[in-house]
Amino acid sequence: MSNEKKSSLVSGFYKLPVNERIKFVKDFSGLNEDETKLFLSCLDIATADRMIENVLGTFEMPLAVAVNFMINGKDYVIPMAIEEPSVVAAASNAAKIARVKGGFTTKYSKPLMIGQLQLLHVDDVAGAAQKIMHHKEEILQLANAQDKILVGLGGGAKDLEVRILDSPLGKMIVTHLIVDVRDAMGANAVNTMCEAVSPFIEDITGGKIRLRILSNLADKRLVKVKAIFDKEKMGGEKVVDAFLEAYMLASIDPYRAATHNKGIMNGIDAVIIATGNDFRAIEAGAHAYAARNGNYTSLTSYHKDKNGDLVGELEMPMAVGVVGGAANMHPKAKPCRKILGIKDAQELAEIVASVGLAQNFAAVYALSTVGIQKGHMSLHAKNIAVMAGAQGDEIERVAETIVKEKKIKLDRAKEVLEKIRKG
Repeated sequence: MSNEKKSSLVSGFYKLPVNERIKFVKDFSGLNEDETKLFLSCLDIATADRMIENVLGTFEMPLAVAVNFMINGKDYVIPMAIEEPSVVAAASNAAKIARVKGGFTTKYSKPLMIGQLQLLHVDDVAGAAQKIMHHKEEILQLANAQDKILVGLGGGAKDLEVRILDSPLGKMIVTHLIVDVRDAMGANAVNTMCEAVSPFIEDITGGKIRLRILSNLADKRLVKVKAIFDKEKMGGEKVVDAFLEAYMLASIDPYRAATHNKGIMNGIDAVIIATGNDFRAIEAGAHAYAARNGNYTSLTSYHKDKNGDLVGELEMPMAVGVVGGAANMHPKAKPCRKILGIKDAQELAEIVASVGLAQNFAAVYALSTVGIQKGHMSLHAKNIAVMAGAQGDEIERVAETIVKEKKIKLDRAKEVLEKIRKG
């Protein structure tokens, strides 16, 4: 059944046993038995050996789902691969608060990626730049000849930009090849086109092309997301004011902005990994975009509307794909995308950005009220209980005790466990 007709609003999802959570996701997204079984299996060594070199084995991370998300009027259950406690629960809680006022709304620009061609050793830099633009149509035709399929889908090389940069080596020309990559992340297509047009640019300018490669600052492929967080659900207008005071530091101070943006990427990376995309590329683009005006600052912005509710917005580059790369190689990526019910890269980008805003809201909300440690320590205490040797119901009992005592240490956990077992 289509997840468009189902609600992702769930209470107490974390309390359900794993098999019941799987059943919920299976019913929501229409996964079949084989796809469901994949989530309980490990990446097989043969597939891993084809993905990268020098393989020794695999390294698993927890795969969870965030619930309660409504994005552009549609309900989603969102797979997240992450090892950090509290992230999934926090995103789910933020989504529940946001959906009171309609959830998340998004806008996505065209899927345009930039290929850079660095031209050196040119005597007449201005003249060479003019020659490149004079031969623009020939360069675009040569680039598009490399990928007839992409062009047939409506994509391909669309434009050129020429920049002249000063450097300790002298002036250099950087040509930007602007490529519509459709539903791919685009690295392979763009890099192939850059390689193909390099000799031609060298011929017409007399210079030497050194670098010819995709840029991960995908500032022509932006996603914007907005949500209104209900003041009553947050705890009143005073809490909204406290939130805005906490947010303000991230807007003016790079030391806080770095941690603030890390919170955004906690949510984003988890979805990127689960869907087989390149989280490193997204991270690089995000942080470069945060510093685009010369000062590193928050990727999100917040303000209070006339009703006293908190309005949150996020804008950032989002170069994701649903075809090619690990999106097709990793066996769990395909069922994760099926859980999302996505049709194209645009929808995936909009979902990912919504999770980023939700996660950021949740982090600042916790910091400005109860503090971030409360949720972290609860889960950390369970880890300590397991390290102490607790099993089954003992884990909760030990964790509850050491949290209450505020002594979340291994030696104390062992003492509590011993006492429990002695009755």
